[in-house]
Amino acid sequence: MPDETTTLAELRDLVRRFVDQRDWSQFHNPKNLSMSIAIEAAELMEHFQWLNPEATGSVRDDADTMQQVREELADVFCYALAFSNALDIDLSGALVDKLRMNEKKYPADKFRGRFR
Repeated sequence: MPDETTTLAELRDLVRRFVDQRDWSQFHNPKNLSMSIAIEAAELMEHFQWLNPEATGSVRDDADTMQQVREELADVFCYALAFSNALDIDLSGALVDKLRMNEKKYPADKFRGRFR
């Protein structure tokens, strides 16, 4: 299922089926899922915690570390999809709306190459 041909709806359904097959929806409330997203994001950050900015690029050169990073990112994404399922959030619409808000808040002509 490559990114180029997979829809968010397909991924949400894949997560929904996985959860349903295990009867885990009883545990997948917004509180638990939001905490799970944060926990998995922290596990992803651990791989970069003590690296200087230049060294973060070298993670790509270590196959074992890249596999671990890939798995942690997948965990974050999986919980985000489960969260969107739990609250019936149109994730694509939410992202587009947020980007539109950020375009107004951070106009490219004023913020290009700047973080403030």
